Amino acid sequence: MAELVYPPVIAVARTMFKALDLRFDIAGSEHVPRRGGAVLVSNHIGYLDFVFAGFAARPAKRLVRFMAKESVFKHRVSGPLMRAMKHIPVDRAQGEAAFGHALKALRDGEIVGVFPEATISQSFTLKKFKSGAARMAQQAGVPLLPVALWGTQRLWTKGRKRDFSRSHVPITIRVGEPITPDPEESAVTLTERLRGRVQELLDAAQRAYPAKPKGPEDSWWLPAHLGGTAPAPPATQAP
Repeated sequence: MAELVYPPVIAVARTMFKALDLRFDIAGSEHVPRRGGAVLVSNHIGYLDFVFAGFAARPAKRLVRFMAKESVFKHRVSGPLMRAMKHIPVDRAQGEAAFGHALKALRDGEIVGVFPEATISQSFTLKKFKSGAARMAQQAGVPLLPVALWGTQRLWTKGRKRDFSRSHVPITIRVGEPITPDPEESAVTLTERLRGRVQELLDAAQRAYPAKPKGPEDSWWLPAHLGGTAPAPPATQAP
């Protein structure tokens, strides 16, 4: 079936990126499979992360079907777009339907995008991962594709007003080698392995990031362990 909505939305996003003069540094996009199902797993630091994580798959000419909370699909503007782009609504009270929907998409050869932290990390460090992505990959027999984003929080994140007046903001994206699930491995262990790989990619993205805070008032987007003033992660955040 022809994709009538997704490509134009991508074109609008690319125009916005150009207008903002965002500086992209993408490495590892060759790891995105050219065909077949995969579960793309990314850290979550900003409201536009689904756009940037999906952007990482464009060199492979793949479209990513993201799992997102159901309220986004009920919005009068975003709802019709999300449905037309075949993203997957998640009712957190009844997650079985979304899980089944995602499994079908994976078995049909789609890439399904998941943010296993479930919500934006306001400390900009990795929160505990939920095991759904690992279980989906195991049951569908598809690889896990780890992705790390950095810099996206500077545009729009939880607890701060969106700021599209910024220009020249670097956006760093790192895509890791696919992880082939072992059907005999527990989902918990696989999830820990996946989280460790995303952490490695995030560390690499942060090391490569070319921008520094302009002063103490601009250090909000850096986590405490990197000298910033973002909130410290909760003690329960460890995997």
